[in-house]
Amino acid sequence: MTNEGPTSRRSPGEPWGGVRPFSIKTKLGALVVIAVLITTGLMMIAMRTATELRFITVFSMIATLLITQFVAHSLTAPLDEMNTVARSISRGDYTRRVRENRRDELGDLAGTINVMADELEAQERQRKELVANVSHELRTPIAGLRAVLENVVDGVSAADPETMRTALKQTERLGRLVETLLDLSRLDNGVVPLKTRRFEVWPYLSGVLKEANMVASARAGIASGSGSHTRTDVHLHLDVTPPELTALADPERIHQVVANLIDNAVKHSPAHGRVTVKARRGSRPESLELEVLDEGPGIPKAQWAHIFERFNRGAVSSPHGPGSDGGTGLGLAIARWAVDLHGGRIGVAESDRGCRIIVTLPGLPSMPS
Repeated sequence: MTNEGPTSRRSPGEPWGGVRPFSIKTKLGALVVIAVLITTGLMMIAMRTATELRFITVFSMIATLLITQFVAHSLTAPLDEMNTVARSISRGDYTRRVRENRRDELGDLAGTINVMADELEAQERQRKELVANVSHELRTPIAGLRAVLENVVDGVSAADPETMRTALKQTERLGRLVETLLDLSRLDNGVVPLKTRRFEVWPYLSGVLKEANMVASARAGIASGSGSHTRTDVHLHLDVTPPELTALADPERIHQVVANLIDNAVKHSPAHGRVTVKARRGSRPESLELEVLDEGPGIPKAQWAHIFERFNRGAVSSPHGPGSDGGTGLGLAIARWAVDLHGGRIGVAESDRGCRIIVTLPGLPSMPS
């Protein structure tokens, strides 16, 4: 038995190599034939040597039992192994696998059990990732709503209509995020809907940055292993050209992208650093190019292809910047997921200083000529 799955897997029920030269039926048939041949041979020897029949019978029974025991062990040993692996799976251990070194029906059964274990392990991993994603994304609107309510309770802000509208906006966003993040369970099926609409980029991104500052202020001084930054010393700068720029996308998904990119950039910024969010018109109508640039240590080029993987926290051994705990490795994965839903692209680009991430959203499809 091994704790590592095989490097290759045949489909359940598919014979080894496409054929089954040594099936159990063949082995049992061969056992009967061999037993008959042994008995017949011993009888012929007895007739020629005048050996008593009782000795021949004893020898025949012993030889037949030895051969039967050998065949039976070859059939029951893999069943015991499969039973052990099945018990481990029933207890939630999906790492154990059955050896696939047979070319009969038991070998096919071993392959089927291993495929089942692979699928159960993948489903369990997706379930845990979904819970982590939901926790990660719900944290932002909850912190924003808490900040507004604490300011009202402490007398910093009055409970005027404007403050209440801010709280209502966070509550509504919280409700939308619950529905949005549960769609992650259907990510692999490609059935997550996009609610695209045209919006003005400057006021939209300005609201995202304002919310990021508000959430950071609310978290400041609160120790938690959440992975979200508590930096209030980093300056967020917005650069939208032209100012009247519009885009066609799903605002909720784009909010996920920008908020997570800002959160990642701020956490890795030096003290009193600067994070710049740029927006430019893309090559297509209503397309959009977003850029988030920080002044941190940057990302090694060898890690560019891996930073958007879930739970990847990069090669940096310790987080940079005060108040950074390194994160959970989910923010950039969620950003890539949201960009992929739009059919866009996200990636790390060359930069003289810090990390520079560029997002391209396609906007309207190209008109046929």
